[in-house]
Amino acid sequence: MKISASFLSSKNIPLDLQKLNDTDVDYIHVDIMDGKFVKNKTMPFREMRHIYEYTSKRLDVHLMVEDPSHYIPLYAELNTECITIHVEIEEDILKDLEMIKSYSIKCGLAIHPDTKVNALIPYLPYLDEIIVMSVVPGEGGQTFLPGTKEKIHELRELLNSYHIPALINVDGGINNITKMECQEADILTSGSYIVLSDNFQEKISSLR
Repeated sequence: MKISASFLSSKNIPLDLQKLNDTDVDYIHVDIMDGKFVKNKTMPFREMRHIYEYTSKRLDVHLMVEDPSHYIPLYAELNTECITIHVEIEEDILKDLEMIKSYSIKCGLAIHPDTKVNALIPYLPYLDEIIVMSVVPGEGGQTFLPGTKEKIHELRELLNSYHIPALINVDGGINNITKMECQEADILTSGSYIVLSDNFQEKISSLR
């Protein structure tokens, strides 16, 4: 199991990024929120672009925004492994996915807890990753939603039926207990469980 660490709940982002850099975490999960698609808003790119000063880990960028086409060229400049947008946006999703691919960056779609997995079907051939939201997107420290295990299983069966090798990433309320609901996933994204702890590596290891 690969682990992506979110710093959304961090009290000291530069320090926590440095501490994460000293662990074996696979990715740094970067949540970008515009205050429109979700109610909260994260720091602007002019601040976020300095992330490389604190960590050399590859970035897993999650765009919770209405207009990802504005953000994709910015975050493509960073040490980014994958950029994920939401299937619920009104922009041209295929055009956005193709834009991400044009930067030789992996692309993904995230799916809200209330959205059916079959909404992903038109885009499956383009996807390297799918984020299953196990909380309502937009805020850290939430509780893992019941029914997520079944949704992961449904998505795994969908991917298998179309022979799509996209990775499943589960994001929200992930800890050493809820990870047991995510055994069919490939990546677990965890935030407060890691960054609000006294031992980042211990928590990361407990999720693998």
